Amino acid sequence: MTFEVHAQGAVHVFDCFSCAIHRMAPLCEHCRVQIIGQGVEVEGHWYCGAHCARAEGRTGVVDRV
Repeated sequence: MTFEVHAQGAVHVFDCFSCAIHRMAPLCEHCRVQIIGQGVEVEGHWYCGAHCARAEGRTGVVDRV
């Protein structure tokens, strides 16, 4: 069985959730880790957490605990 994910005008077909996660997860713009779960978005840029956002010069960013 396959399923489709519609995102940003494209259709992606997968046969398992782990493949979908691997393909669709954004990358942290500082450390390049795949963001699975909660990340931090600042002005259109994605980071794995506030520590990476601050390392890129973003201010006022806090992790939600």
